Amino acid sequence: MVEVLPRSRPGVEEGRKSDQEIEEARAREAEEETRGLSERAVDLARYFAGKIEVIPKVPVRSLKDFSYWYTPGIAEVSREIHRDPELSFELTGRWNTIAIVTDGSRVLGLGDIGPEAALPVMEGKALLFKYLGGVDAFPIPIRTKEPNDIIETAQRLEPALGGINLEDIASPKCFHILDELQRSLSIPVWHDDQLGTAAATVAGLLNALELTGRKIWQTGIVLLGAGAANLATARLLKALNCDMGALTVVDHKGILQSEREDIDELMLRNRWKYELALTTNEARTHGGLKEALQGADVLIAASTPKPGMIKPEWIQSMAPKPIVFALANPSPEIWPDVAKAAGAEIVATGRSDFPNQVNNSLIFPAVFRGVLDAHARGIPDLLALEAAQELARHAKVKGLTKDHLLPTMAEEGVFPEVAAAVGIKAVELGIARKKRTREEFLQLAQARMARPKELTQVLMKNGLLPPMPGQEVV
Repeated sequence: MVEVLPRSRPGVEEGRKSDQEIEEARAREAEEETRGLSERAVDLARYFAGKIEVIPKVPVRSLKDFSYWYTPGIAEVSREIHRDPELSFELTGRWNTIAIVTDGSRVLGLGDIGPEAALPVMEGKALLFKYLGGVDAFPIPIRTKEPNDIIETAQRLEPALGGINLEDIASPKCFHILDELQRSLSIPVWHDDQLGTAAATVAGLLNALELTGRKIWQTGIVLLGAGAANLATARLLKALNCDMGALTVVDHKGILQSEREDIDELMLRNRWKYELALTTNEARTHGGLKEALQGADVLIAASTPKPGMIKPEWIQSMAPKPIVFALANPSPEIWPDVAKAAGAEIVATGRSDFPNQVNNSLIFPAVFRGVLDAHARGIPDLLALEAAQELARHAKVKGLTKDHLLPTMAEEGVFPEVAAAVGIKAVELGIARKKRTREEFLQLAQARMARPKELTQVLMKNGLLPPMPGQEVV
């Protein structure tokens, strides 16, 4: 999740400007804000030299205690696990340990920057996993671009891990890697750029549909972008009984459909997109986003961070009370107020400084908390769907409105509930090594998700974490 400083809202003078002038002014403002945040981030990275560290979780009162934590006492722990390898989830920290695996080939906003340059992003992800989910996550950037190398590396790491989070791996190889690891490993494997973003998107969409009086099986949906996030979103929509014939997918070459000139190439190089080309767009509409949006109910954009990609007049051509999700970061494909002025009933973005943030940070900490507490053997799409539906339900606790589709990160009580829902779903699906009740999952999640925040406060209060140097960014 990228936090961006709040920007000013349009006033009277801005209202007199054209949409293009507003977009250009905001682009300049966003660039200036990003530049300031970027410079500050480099300074802080140099000062702190990393975002995470390993600290003991057992008492060490004297050197004698090492006889329990290491030799000679530890030998019996090893013998127990040798007799029953499943005990590694009980007698070690494996149950709460995941690897964040990347090749650095598709880092958000940066592209193919390689493993070393991807490490700061993976460290940031590890920090979010720990602080928000209580999960011990270790960044593992690896020097290869070959899918099979990534698969083999993850397979060799399995004995040390309770789960694997794939991150920032280019499409379409990310789909093959995820499919193969989910098939071959007996721990949860998740690609957050796929399932995390898709689950958050579906959660927001379910509530947007309710607010506008629609049923998902009667809704015409357009997906702009055919990368990891939207292809996974299409899978979850199918699981929810979305009318796939009324679903239209648009990539950089136009609308996906079975007669497109590159269909044979897709069959060979990207079977996931190929299958969508065959099963969506029943009307066989040709053209681009402009043509796809005519009469559509919903637009979900997960494409290029470039305001102006979605034209106001295209939104005006949609069905009454259209829903627009412009999820690109750091800049949405259309500014929210421009979309609303064009007639959008509900607008969501991927940013925290606008209402209705749809971001995978609402999903992945809770999902991993749930599957790790269940000692799950896998993480099928049904678990992502369960997380999405639970997140959507809890938005109604505070009150479901056009500007409050989903809980925000400040509504912390929601996320243990999502974790518990995921845990009990793993039990129902028969993939949980640890069978607990929903209340037990909830109590565990509440305690384990609260602990890192409490520890951080104690460390800060006692000067064991150095203070932020210079002026703080809020």
